[in-house]
Amino acid sequence: MNNLRPVGIIGTGMYVPEKILTNSDLEKMVDTNDEWIVSRTGIKERHIAASDQATSDLAYEAAIKALESAGMKAEELDLIIVATVTPDSMFPSTACILQDKLGAKKAAAFDLSAACSGFVYSLATATNFIKTGMYNNALIIGADCLSRITDYTDRNTCILFGDGAGAVVIGEVPQGRGFLSFDLGAEGAGGHLLTIAAGGSREPASCDTVSAKRHFIQMSGSEVFKFAVRIMGSATEAVLAKAGKTKEDIDLFVPHQANIRIIQSAMNRLDLPPEKVVINVDKYANTSAASIPLALVEAAEQGRMKEGDTVLMVGFGGGLTWGASVLVW
Repeated sequence: MNNLRPVGIIGTGMYVPEKILTNSDLEKMVDTNDEWIVSRTGIKERHIAASDQATSDLAYEAAIKALESAGMKAEELDLIIVATVTPDSMFPSTACILQDKLGAKKAAAFDLSAACSGFVYSLATATNFIKTGMYNNALIIGADCLSRITDYTDRNTCILFGDGAGAVVIGEVPQGRGFLSFDLGAEGAGGHLLTIAAGGSREPASCDTVSAKRHFIQMSGSEVFKFAVRIMGSATEAVLAKAGKTKEDIDLFVPHQANIRIIQSAMNRLDLPPEKVVINVDKYANTSAASIPLALVEAAEQGRMKEGDTVLMVGFGGGLTWGASVLVW
């Protein structure tokens, strides 16, 4: 493995829509209240895409900032991966739409679907392309418009989700820096616990599927919660072991922002103080594939990472899937 190039993050960018939906706003829509939402999820507000915004529009804004941060032009990109479960359309891929918007004419482009784990899955995929020399760089974007697939009459799910996009440019970095390890996995037997039932080849869209609201997120909340608490801990331990690190080596922990109680459970298991953990679920809610990059980019912009810091990212999502990574900043 020593002959492979070290690969790390060389540029970052993020974008969230202007419109904010607060817990007070939701109180007027469904039978819920601010205290209940905050105490159980940690969420206070979420950003919602405008009616004329699609996932590619959010991804574009984040991508422009990431390219600027990396000091690169779109024409230099070799690869674009968009992690999303809310593509603009079934095809062309959102990545191809984005490639055209950016003018990244030489870049290969595809979408990756692993729900909230999608960003880490995409990082792992692109890192191996670059390590082996197939490509020199890649633009990775986690972007989702979950408001488009959320039933705002279902108080159990509508409080949880928001829209946004986070982007990174990755490329070769100095020895001793970059991604040290990844741990990816899936428990497909639990796929039914978090799903959108209709709209695919199994259950094509029809008047019946629309009226039955089968194109919205359906979730068995308690079961997903149990999975999340378990997998956040085990995936973290596995990816640290692969990197030859221990929990004491973690300088910054960047978890998927789904629920404050899940994050706190992971903090307790890892004995991490609050200053080593990125938490922004209160501002953005669960943004699926955008969740980890939004937290990572915001932390970078706040100066919470210095060169040489060990950063651990871990997420879980529909599939059921999980993804974790150890990175030396």
